Amino acid sequence: MKGTNGGVATQQPVPRGGEVDAALDALFGGVRPLRLNEAVFEAALEGWRRQQAARHLAESTKRDRSLLVRRFRDESGLWPWEWQAIHVDEWLEDLGAPPRRRAVSTLRGYQGALRAFLEYLTDERYPWLAICEREFGRRPVQVIDERNSIVHLSDYEGAPGRRPMTREELIMFFDHCDARVQVRRSLRRKGSLTAFRDATLFKVIYAWGLRRQEAAMLDVSDFARNPHRPSFGRYGSLSVRYGKASRGGAPKCRNVLTVFDWAVEVLEQYIDEARLLYGRSEHPALWMTERGGRVTSEYVTERFAEYRDELGLPRELSPHALRHSYVTHLIEDGFDELFVQMQSGIATRRRRRSTRASAATSRTRRCDARCALSSATR
Repeated sequence: MKGTNGGVATQQPVPRGGEVDAALDALFGGVRPLRLNEAVFEAALEGWRRQQAARHLAESTKRDRSLLVRRFRDESGLWPWEWQAIHVDEWLEDLGAPPRRRAVSTLRGYQGALRAFLEYLTDERYPWLAICEREFGRRPVQVIDERNSIVHLSDYEGAPGRRPMTREELIMFFDHCDARVQVRRSLRRKGSLTAFRDATLFKVIYAWGLRRQEAAMLDVSDFARNPHRPSFGRYGSLSVRYGKASRGGAPKCRNVLTVFDWAVEVLEQYIDEARLLYGRSEHPALWMTERGGRVTSEYVTERFAEYRDELGLPRELSPHALRHSYVTHLIEDGFDELFVQMQSGIATRRRRRSTRASAATSRTRRCDARCALSSATR
């Protein structure tokens, strides 16, 4: 509605009810849903998904968060504008108790997802507060804050059973990988090339301290020479392009120097002999399938579990145990801790605080790290 102010037309504020009607029309195309509470809930989830997409969060993050919100809605039997702190507290208490007994880090993730959804729902820049207040007689509120959220006190909260492999277990595992290749070759059975690829894959994960996704996404061109160690040839360093990403960020990159001479021989044999047998030399992937695709991180987990179970090793061991072993064994062998952190892409909270506290100290630590890199490759 327009009024006049000294003969000049001015726009009057739209009544609150008008804002709600306009928002509902925009959401549902002018047709009022029969189950309005369910429709508003679904529309809010979709709006939250778009907000997260604008922040460039990963698809898996958006999907898992939405599933968690739906799960709490179904198990509590309450709509988000009916949630209270006691409902969340009781639900998380039940999940942390037997027989479910979820890990503390898992419960913190659940809290974070619910908290993020409620932050969106209670943001006055969006129409949900006004819609819920008029249509349902209740305004959604933020029910998770520092008073009832789980505090993150330590850098590592993994299960105690998740440990590095001992050197004896590592030798046993690699010998088993090689034996699979020899058996299939001697019997002239199909699968010897796949077994050779997998044996090399697991050795590369350990020798360069890689995560599953980092290893699966490797290309042949990711390896390069290290001028400080010419004996390694074209495998003196590795460019990891798909490192673990921070929230909303792109995959982190890092350069990993080669430290094991035996790993160079293994990789060289695979690339120069076995990989050529796939008949797709133009394909960039280091680990190819027989159909010309790229090995996935899920495949790495499945094949590792198969070998692990055949050897009777503890079921807690996963492909990440190879990376964990790499870090542990370098420290045991006397490598500088900062060098190992840079090799593996580990950034502890203590290191981040130190970096923020003193730029001069940071420069000194980077200089020390370069010295460690140089000495480690001589």
